[in-house]
Amino acid sequence: MGLLDGKVALVTGAGRGLGREEALALAAEGASVVVNDIGASVSGEGSDATPAGEVVAEIQAKGGKACTNGEDISSWKGAGRLVEAAHSAFGGLDIVVNNAGVLRDRMNFNMSEDEFDLVMKVHCKGHFAVSHHACVGWREKAKANGGTTFGRIINTASEAGLMGTAGNSNYAMAKAAICSLTISLAREMGRYGVTSNFIAPRARTRMTDTMPNNEMFAKPESGFDAFHPAWPAQLVTFLATEEAGDINGQGFVVWGGQVALVKGWHFTGQIAKDDAFSVRDLIARKDELFGSNAKQPEFM
Repeated sequence: MGLLDGKVALVTGAGRGLGREEALALAAEGASVVVNDIGASVSGEGSDATPAGEVVAEIQAKGGKACTNGEDISSWKGAGRLVEAAHSAFGGLDIVVNNAGVLRDRMNFNMSEDEFDLVMKVHCKGHFAVSHHACVGWREKAKANGGTTFGRIINTASEAGLMGTAGNSNYAMAKAAICSLTISLAREMGRYGVTSNFIAPRARTRMTDTMPNNEMFAKPESGFDAFHPAWPAQLVTFLATEEAGDINGQGFVVWGGQVALVKGWHFTGQIAKDDAFSVRDLIARKDELFGSNAKQPEFM
């Protein structure tokens, strides 16, 4: 008996890397999986159905159920057709794993409008549109069932979105937006029994190959491979289970044998007075506000 027997999942960007491992892990626990991937390059160019087909073949060879889907999730109608495909192929939809993404790395002053727009469209609109169409169905199902249903959204953020980065501010901005989207969806859909959480994985993928510090993700010659994308996929699969139904609106950094729960913006210092602050008041009490906290972001 698998933990996800009878469930239907869709995974975007599932032809390679983390998405591939997520599709395999969900299928290994009994879920029927829609493997969505247009087969584009890391920069979002071109298309190739082969990777998604190979993932489906691997799942089927192990006795699982899966089908390919080549819809563009950054298209509102394409995302809708993807959700419809899950219903058509397997009779429903229970789990959405938003994983698809692209990179167009540039310093802010070198970035073009097209490079900015593409990253925002794939990450932000892609996550939102697929979740939207899934949530429409789950809300209708919950109302028909008397109030709740089973639904899981697992989004893919990044530590770039949690801390900011130099050289791909478009990507960091998009990933930060995904964190906020996750919490908003949790607040909106929790009443219907649908949970929404995000992961920020440290894993070796095509994207990490383009990073300046990509050597840290290299496969070791021996011993435990801490950055293999299979490990974050296990957390994704856990978040998709019935047992994780009380986890909602949470974020995790995950790699190897490490899972860290993360929280968003919170007060770290505060000053107060009986009336409004003037500019000179703020200058006078600047050190009191910051205390021992760094006044500038720490660069990694």
